[in-house]
Amino acid sequence: MSENNDELIKAQNELIGILFEIIKRLQSNNDLDAEYFKIISKKIRTENQNLRLEQITKEREENAEIVSRLLKQIESN
Repeated sequence: MSENNDELIKAQNELIGILFEIIKRLQSNNDLDAEYFKIISKKIRTENQNLRLEQITKEREENAEIVSRLLKQIESN
């Protein structure tokens, strides 16, 4: 019985960790969206701003891929 409880607690802790990471990545994308729209709304952008837009897009894609993998991990367990 104690062994089952230990396994259950371990599984719950893993799930909480995964959910925390998902929330962190989604919040990061939300923050990146705000920055993206602030830059994209400018009529004239500097080269640095254009580079930042590319970085934001890359970061958002990476976050989305990680969230997708984590959700699949939850699904498979």
